[in-house]
Amino acid sequence: MARALIPQLLALILSFGLALLSPATALAALPPGNAVTDPAAILRDSLPVDQADLRDLQHRLEGTSDDLRARRWNSIKTSCERTQRQFSLKRGAIFEAVPSERQPQAEQLLSQLDTNLEELCASSELQERDGFLEQRRLTLADIGALEELFIGDFPYAIPSEFDDLPRLLGRATVEIRTSQGDLNAVIDGYSAPLTGGAFVDLVQRGFYDGLPFSRAEDFYVLQSGNPKGDAEGFIDPKTKQERHVPLEILVPGDASPIYNMTFEDLGLFKATPVLPFATLGTLGWAHSDKALDDGSSQFFFFLYEAELTPAGLNLVDGRNAAFGYVVEGSEVLKEMTMDDTIISAKVISGADNLKSHA
Repeated sequence: MARALIPQLLALILSFGLALLSPATALAALPPGNAVTDPAAILRDSLPVDQADLRDLQHRLEGTSDDLRARRWNSIKTSCERTQRQFSLKRGAIFEAVPSERQPQAEQLLSQLDTNLEELCASSELQERDGFLEQRRLTLADIGALEELFIGDFPYAIPSEFDDLPRLLGRATVEIRTSQGDLNAVIDGYSAPLTGGAFVDLVQRGFYDGLPFSRAEDFYVLQSGNPKGDAEGFIDPKTKQERHVPLEILVPGDASPIYNMTFEDLGLFKATPVLPFATLGTLGWAHSDKALDDGSSQFFFFLYEAELTPAGLNLVDGRNAAFGYVVEGSEVLKEMTMDDTIISAKVISGADNLKSHA
């Protein structure tokens, strides 16, 4: 099919409310707008912290994107200088708010942030886009690392009915080697502990090593995790039964995720999940069209395309669980087809956040 026909086809699908990955028959009319599509920014925003000073600095810098697209360098320079002044005023308060046992790490990050902000302001004067973007990335990474220092105990209790399931009580980074290249993905257990836990557990078991991609739809999804043999999911060696993971979605403002209910079920027709399908390489958990709680091992990469699957208005937000984002190597996904395979997957950080059960 010619690419020019795809927008019209998608519009037809949307108009009839057909879901491709779930049994729902009504489309949640999620609002379009200036949605956040940077995976690093989404991951920063989804951290369970309430640190207004750091969040203000973060959003000020992220807000320079509009000026950067329009090449408004004077505005960018002004934003950088204001952020630098704001940081100088708030630095002491930020440090004092960090738990005492983490303050040595905070002091190092604050000093690093001070240097990076100074270099960011200098790069804005040079008006060189790539250099500015790289320096902003480093600066925002410092802010994100500082925000993580404010996270204490896991922020909520997972329902006891899921006590037998693995859970990721924090974040983990997974390296996925494929026949087209390598990907690094951050798995977010704060927002999707059971989904993230199931995935990381299977990575640790080597379950995905050597598996092909079983579904590839241009501009939509690339799916894997279908095991060899008759099984459609992971057979737990202890129970000899297929392990199932409930649909798990965290709604902004809620203390904990909802389970086995779609946004349509809840009447949340204008909601956007804490982890939205809003960027190339969003990781989603697959379930059948017959049930919400029968996802076992199959997952997909969301192939975000701004015109076809726009952030805040697509067929999967609120119907499938997102549980992480590709943060390095996402361009590899554009080259992959059903002829490709996952060579191996391994956890490179955060393995200690995985618990086998409650």
